[in-house]
Amino acid sequence: MSTEHLQRTGILYALAAFTFWGLTPFYFKAVAQVPPLELLAHRVLWSLPLLALLITLGRQWGAMRRALASRRLWALLFFTAALVTCNWFVFIYAMVSGRILQASLGYYVNPLVNVLLGLIFLQERLRPWQVVAVLLAAAGTLNLALAQGQLPWISLSLAFSFGTYGLLRKTMRIESLNGLFVETCLMTPAALAYVFWLASQGAGAFGAGGAQITLLLALAGMVTALPLVWFTSAARRLPYTTIGLLQYLAPSIQFVLAIFVYDETFTRAHLITFGCIWAGLALYMADLYRGRTAGP
Repeated sequence: MSTEHLQRTGILYALAAFTFWGLTPFYFKAVAQVPPLELLAHRVLWSLPLLALLITLGRQWGAMRRALASRRLWALLFFTAALVTCNWFVFIYAMVSGRILQASLGYYVNPLVNVLLGLIFLQERLRPWQVVAVLLAAAGTLNLALAQGQLPWISLSLAFSFGTYGLLRKTMRIESLNGLFVETCLMTPAALAYVFWLASQGAGAFGAGGAQITLLLALAGMVTALPLVWFTSAARRLPYTTIGLLQYLAPSIQFVLAIFVYDETFTRAHLITFGCIWAGLALYMADLYRGRTAGP
């Protein structure tokens, strides 16, 4: 298979993944009557069998067993499972509570948070334009905090939980899909207990909320796993810089949906904040591209 064909296929996979992630507000708005914690529990439970199927199809069970022989890996997986739980819950809460714009901002800020985490924990040196990009992101966040009288906690929670998750996963010798399966296994007992407790109280939405809600909850696993498979396929075929550029498609779609479909408030403070973030991202991507293409 030619390099050109691989890259073309990779771009299609990436577009599918990031477009799907960008459109997830439609799914979560459709199940907005279900409390966020119950949605999280179903997302965990329905993801597990689908991830197991994908690992079976990819013949990854042996590789996963070998990786899990490490005690250090188990300790890290407990921590990354907690980060995934936090990230998923905050994202769900943002979707169903009319804060899609804050979620969008969080994923715009995330690459710049990654730069900051690399500086703090990996002692990576920042190039001058990266410093400017991080400062612009900080200025934008501070502007919104001052305008609203509080920190944009949803944006910061999403950016830092996902950034820390990515930082830890870089140090872990386990495939992304296999790691997510183990993390989901670790979340499953609490999720299962919560769903059964809700059912015992007659408060669960699954089965009692009507056929449409029951079906949508059962599709939560597909909403989680399908774009991940596409993203993994894209990452194997595309350069990092291409993935880096395409990743902004998801928060951009969410940004448009928040304003033009769900009529979320977009003030002058939001414009200044997003302007700072976009300017910082433009500098970051330009610097990254220049660093990748510069000769020795």
